[in-house]
Amino acid sequence: VQQDVESVIDALGRHQHDEKHFYEVRSQRPSALQLPDRAARTIFLNRTCFNGLYRVNRQGRFNVPFGRYKAPIICNAPALRACSAALQSAAISQADFATVLSRAVAGDFVYLDPPYLPISGTSKFTSYTSIGFSLADHTRLRDAARQLKARGVHVLISNSAAPAVVQLYSQEFQVMRVRASRSINAKGDGRGKIEELIIR
Repeated sequence: VQQDVESVIDALGRHQHDEKHFYEVRSQRPSALQLPDRAARTIFLNRTCFNGLYRVNRQGRFNVPFGRYKAPIICNAPALRACSAALQSAAISQADFATVLSRAVAGDFVYLDPPYLPISGTSKFTSYTSIGFSLADHTRLRDAARQLKARGVHVLISNSAAPAVVQLYSQEFQVMRVRASRSINAKGDGRGKIEELIIR
């Protein structure tokens, strides 16, 4: 999208809202696709899968089922072009957060949005990737945020209101509870406003 948005828009035009097509696309290995086709695959799956959820199995394969939409917008060309324009001044990195955060200097603003810790024993989903994000990773993130603050970097973190998160940030951080709307839940009556934490 950043480097060749017109090719991504072109590739999206070859997708259709159809269950058979969805599972054919889902089964593709992203590494075997050209970059514009890979981006279009991700956007297509996001727009047509269940609740726009991103999740992979232990093999790292996207495994969200087909969503029940009447007429989803698969390609919003004006929005994609606007995203491309906004990304022209951005540097995109794929690395462990500690590597990326080491580049921050005094006066920078860093927003951290880790996979949320589950609030209860019945909320077990914490993993967006095959390698997961453990409580030890959350502790590393907290420690990295402490180091950033000590260097004069402005830090903002969001997470669930799980007791473990409250405990992690109980010292040296300001914690604010907010009510946030959430639309992703297997059960319709489980959607709505839930308590989350904004930490700085």
